[in-house]
Amino acid sequence: MTEDPAALVERARQGDRVAVARLLSMVEAGGESARATVAATTPHTGTAWTVGITGAPGAGKSTLTDRLVKHLRACDLEVGVLAVDPTSPFSGGAILGDRVRMQDHAVDPGVFIRSMATRGHLGGLALATPLAVRVLDAVGKQWVIIETVGVGQVEVEIAGHADSTVVVVNPGWGDGVQAAKAGLLEIADVFVVNKADRPGAAETRRDLDSMLELGGELEWRPPILETVATDDTGVAELLEALRAHRQFLESHALVEARRRTRVQDELRAIVAEQLRERADALGSGDRFDALVARVAARELDPFAAADELLA
Repeated sequence: MTEDPAALVERARQGDRVAVARLLSMVEAGGESARATVAATTPHTGTAWTVGITGAPGAGKSTLTDRLVKHLRACDLEVGVLAVDPTSPFSGGAILGDRVRMQDHAVDPGVFIRSMATRGHLGGLALATPLAVRVLDAVGKQWVIIETVGVGQVEVEIAGHADSTVVVVNPGWGDGVQAAKAGLLEIADVFVVNKADRPGAAETRRDLDSMLELGGELEWRPPILETVATDDTGVAELLEALRAHRQFLESHALVEARRRTRVQDELRAIVAEQLRERADALGSGDRFDALVARVAARELDPFAAADELLA
């Protein structure tokens, strides 16, 4: 298959799944191929609704995502899923593959699922993730779901990459103080108490409700839903809540403001990555070694040496 991103985009927009996979691989690889892919996809973007699903490990995010995809497909909507997983220390790829997730959708042409590695990024989202969202948007996916890895406390970074953010917790997850520490108030558009058939679900819902009360007046008050994803309980209500949030943002002209902020963050991340690459290049070679020798000999202070490198 051709490696030309523009040709791949056209094939992908016509339903070629191999072309979609190749485009995603190119943005994950970074470098010139990623730049060319983003240039080719950007004119076709701006229509997909992006949903971030985040929460602690074991909260049931993958099962909930699977059920949500099922309900979206029942509405004849095309869906893309980016499952952000831990990075393998050996291959650099995702440890958990999409082959062990969402098997019911594996042969559905209206669903495209891709596992992506965090590549050691502290927030759990690699630089390639927003670029991958662009690809899925460009090829016609009307909803794109980003399911995060769930390392430690809830990853607040997901809110910067999504139009709507779902925070998933379990009964007995902890008290409101822990919730405040995790920054849930700031990022959640919808709260989901999953595994709500277990003891403590009512108490967890009450804790969340109290936390929202303490937060004062909110333009959008996140609904608190109870689900049992394994048997599909409450998932239809989750989809309705996401639609209500979308309608709220659109009716208050807030969608473009959110997306502009997302573009600002994406641009800063790209600039930071390019500066990091430049720093790596400057931190080696004969010129660098000569400056190290001068600093070690106390002929030059380290700041002056850094200025020479950057000049």
